[in-house]
Amino acid sequence: MEDEFHELTDRVRAELRSPQDLIAYERLLGLARKNSPAGREELARMLVAVERPLWAREIAAFILGCAGDKRAFETLVLLLNYRDPVRCATAAHALARLGDPRTARAAAALATNPLRTAYALHPVRLLAELRAPQSVPALIVTLERLLTPHNPYWRVALACVEGLGALGDRRAVPALTAAVAHPRLAAAAAASLARLGVHEDEGVVAQDDGPDGTAAGPDGGPDGRGQGPERGEGAGAGGADSRGVDSGRADSGGTDSGVSRRR
Repeated sequence: MEDEFHELTDRVRAELRSPQDLIAYERLLGLARKNSPAGREELARMLVAVERPLWAREIAAFILGCAGDKRAFETLVLLLNYRDPVRCATAAHALARLGDPRTARAAAALATNPLRTAYALHPVRLLAELRAPQSVPALIVTLERLLTPHNPYWRVALACVEGLGALGDRRAVPALTAAVAHPRLAAAAAASLARLGVHEDEGVVAQDDGPDGTAAGPDGGPDGRGQGPERGEGAGAGGADSRGVDSGRADSGGTDSGVSRRR
């Protein structure tokens, strides 16, 4: 937390506009250094107090979130979907350490909302870091929606590709195979497919066979079925549960056709 906290406080200091702001800022830093129950109570009250500047609530929420205090959840989710990317990144860092089960559902809802795609980069990255049951279905839905020509949100799609490779779930193979056809995603998609044990060979994607002749899963088990999140577990408010992966897919140009049958 130390480096991230220093980056946050240095950035906020540049936003101070009056001597009163500086006094409030120094007060927040003092509460952070004390790290006492009484100090956390004061920080929590600051989150709901009226007419508090955004930077003050951001610092308070960051401190509480990194300490695992769930009272920071609502403020951090608000900041995760904020128009300023640096605030989104700060919120994602704290949410990853908060340990609140609502976090993955909220991140999935933000990532899969087509009206908020411009702000989805950090929710997508957070889902990959959380490795929650909602993570793979939400990233697949988001990636498939972005696999359209000249999509301006290719960085969000790239984060989905990288996250799916890191999560190692073979449900992502069709979406990743489709992503190979997009120049800005091709290298990352091929790398993610390789991490899943799937390799591109003369235009055909072939899965590595295990020692007994069955297709090996991401952990070396048979064909990867049953690995990762249970298919029946939902993604919460974003509608990005595993059933939504099928019903909410954009047309990816017949991505299944590139996957060969098991040898």
